[in-house]
Parts: sequence; C-alpha cells; structure tokens
Amino acid sequence: MDDSATLLAAYDDQLRTDAEIPGASAVTRLGPLRLATYAGGRGFVTCRDLGGADAEQVRRLVDQVLAHYRADPAIERVEWKTRGHDRAPGLHDALLAAGFIPDPPESIMLGAVRSLIADVPLPAGVALRRVTAEPDVRAMCAMQDVVFGEPVSAASADAVLHRLALDDGMQLWVAEAAGRIVCAGRLEPVPGTDFAGIWGGAARAEWRGRGIYRALTAARARAALELGKSLVHSDSTAHSRPILERSGLRAVSTTTPYRWVV
Repeated sequence: MDDSATLLAAYDDQLRTDAEIPGASAVTRLGPLRLATYAGGRGFVTCRDLGGADAEQVRRLVDQVLAHYRADPAIERVEWKTRGHDRAPGLHDALLAAGFIPDPPESIMLGAVRSLIADVPLPAGVALRRVTAEPDVRAMCAMQDVVFGEPVSAASADAVLHRLALDDGMQLWVAEAAGRIVCAGRLEPVPGTDFAGIWGGAARAEWRGRGIYRALTAARARAALELGKSLVHSDSTAHSRPILERSGLRAVSTTTPYRWVV
C-alpha cells in the first residue's frame, strides 16, 4: 500500500469512525457527526463525511453542535476537525460565524510503519524512554504546553493520566538530558485497524535539529510494529512534515482544527 489514493482510502475507512475518539467519556451522534466529550472539559467534533449536506444544513449542524456543548457546564473548549479533501459546503464560514477560530492547516501524513524505523544517533547525554509514572507524565505535558505556546495546564495532564488509566494502548515517550525532558510524543495504536498514530511531537527549541525527534519517532514506530501495526498516520506541522517525508511518509491531504472556547 504505497500510493496516495490507496493510503487516503484506508485512512478514511479505518480511522474516521469511533476509532478516532479513544478515551472519550461520552459520544453523541448528530447526523453524520460524532460529538465526543473528554475529561478536562474538552469537546471534539469529527465525521467520516457530511452526508451530502448543503450549506444551510451545515450551518444548522454547527448551531446544534454548539447548543450540545453549551448545555454541558463542564465544557471549556471544543475542537472541530476538518479535512481538506472533504466536500463541506459553507463549513468554514459557518464555523467562523459561530465563533470558531481556525488553527493553521496541518498535513495528513500516511505511510508504512517500517519506513520510520532507523538507527538514529542521539546527542551525548540524551536518552529515550517510555513514561507511565504521574510525575513524569506531568513533566512531559508541561513541556509540551510550553513548546506549543500554551499555559501549563494541570487539566490537560489530568486528561492524559486518565487515558493512561484506561490502559487502551496509548504510549508516552520522552527524550531526556540531565533529567530534563527535551522532546516528547505519544503513540496511539488504533484497535481493529492497521494504523498507529504518532502524535504530540514537541521538542524544546534549543534541542531541535539534532536528530532527537527523529529518534523518538523511530522508537515509537518500533513499538507500533511490535503491536502488529503496519501503517502510521500523523497530523504534521511544517516543522515535523519534512522529517516524516524523508522517512517515506506521504502528505495525502490537510486537516484544519477549528477551536471554540467558552
């Protein structure tokens, strides 16, 4: 499976189902949409497609989604995940009108797990390991918040710890130097599919360009292979896309998250 159309079909068929919302505390179906609720006050909206809805029907769906989440006092923020290859008439304008703000588009990267496996030398004093203990997880989440320009959030760390407690296959990996986490990311094997996801890749600015992210990606790919996964998917920023492309992954479409905050 190495051509873009075949990879994209596998992505749409295998991943754009309930498989996309692991760890949700509740899932509501609204027409073609899945409305997930997570610990920490987060809502997440996704779909396989919009079922042929026209612009007016799309606008009504957006209004109904906001009504659903506004009715839950625990919800603090909502992400609506869109894809560039979907037919979604009027969705962009309807989301903006409802107060959603788009993030920069990211590339949907797909390819073989084996293509990511490589022996990558690490800088002196840097080591990789999988983390599960609460202090390590909180330190990892705080580092990622800082790298992504977000306030350090105890609630986000709580949500990750909740996921770990579910024991649903998610793995957390870090690179450390002198006891300080300098790079981190997670592996999300998707049950019942050929896929594992490579997510949350973040490296401190002063440690970038030294092969650490590539080595961390290879470690997660080895773990995915051990779990029987043959394909990998990732939503990549402009920073990580070149690394994954050099490893043989393909950019097959784009995804743009739209965010709404209470």
